[in-house]
Amino acid sequence: MQKPVILLVPAPRKVADIFTVTQLERLAQLADLHVFDDTPPTQAQFEALAPQLEILIGQLDMPRARITQSPRLRAIFNVEGNYFPNVDYGFAMERGVRILSISPVFAEPVAEAALGMAIDLARGISRSDRYFRQGTERYGLEANKQAYSLRGQSIGFVGFGDLGRAILPLLMPFAPHIKAFDPWLPAEFIAAHGCTAASLDEVLQTCKIVFVVASVTSQNQGFLGRDAFASMQAGASLLLLSRAGVVDFEALLDVAETGHIRVATDVFPQEPVPAGHRVRSADHMLLSPHQAGAMESALAQIGVIVTADAELMVRGLPPCMCKLAQPETVAMFRSKPVDKS
Repeated sequence: MQKPVILLVPAPRKVADIFTVTQLERLAQLADLHVFDDTPPTQAQFEALAPQLEILIGQLDMPRARITQSPRLRAIFNVEGNYFPNVDYGFAMERGVRILSISPVFAEPVAEAALGMAIDLARGISRSDRYFRQGTERYGLEANKQAYSLRGQSIGFVGFGDLGRAILPLLMPFAPHIKAFDPWLPAEFIAAHGCTAASLDEVLQTCKIVFVVASVTSQNQGFLGRDAFASMQAGASLLLLSRAGVVDFEALLDVAETGHIRVATDVFPQEPVPAGHRVRSADHMLLSPHQAGAMESALAQIGVIVTADAELMVRGLPPCMCKLAQPETVAMFRSKPVDKS
């Protein structure tokens, strides 16, 4: 029997960003490693490798026909972090193919940035910096007329997946009261993490700080709109950290411009953001160019967990480092690929 094949097609990521030479050597010891760093394999190249393909690392298009051509396929590792509708997930899972994601590696760095943004919005740190440079700064209590503390604050989550649960322990020193809305999780699960399960309306209307960390799916695109933002408390903070697709972004800008709420966002409908986009002049917004999770340390962890799980699977053991996709939800995700511009 021919040696099994591992196909590495990480675009839009680069091999050197996520795998060390040592990790690539470990993968090459497991199987016949084929790397396509800049461009995906042609159909002819894929068909030549497919009969022996056991592990695919990357976001290569895998419709039913390609999966059928790959009878030995055991795992697809998505190293971008978002599942795209370019794989026949149901058919793959019926054939016993594991669908895995490295998304948990980004949770902690994004959580750190989220905490910093929340403090900034509440205390007006970057706003005071702008005023100081403009010569319009105020001092002492006068500068803090609209500031509030995180301590004892009512804080809400829209979505309570890996990212929400990574933010949670960073908030604990402030002894907040936390509510979470997530229709994919039971109240018992949320309660087990010390939070109160709540409706979306309750989170928006009663929480002074709201973290929007829900993934964009076929069920929730643009589900946070003008009425939702208007229902929030005056001066409340909304932090958009998952994907811009879950909100009506223009409505968010409109409400922020009125000063009714303060907004921080790390994500945008179009990235890079066009030079003349109105968001660039929004005074009540804290802007971050999709940088919260993009750290070298996080990217380095991708190679660590993928290599470890690939070795387990070749030994006939289940993976334990990457996140295993669920058949009920994997095909619902609607995120866009990361932009390397």
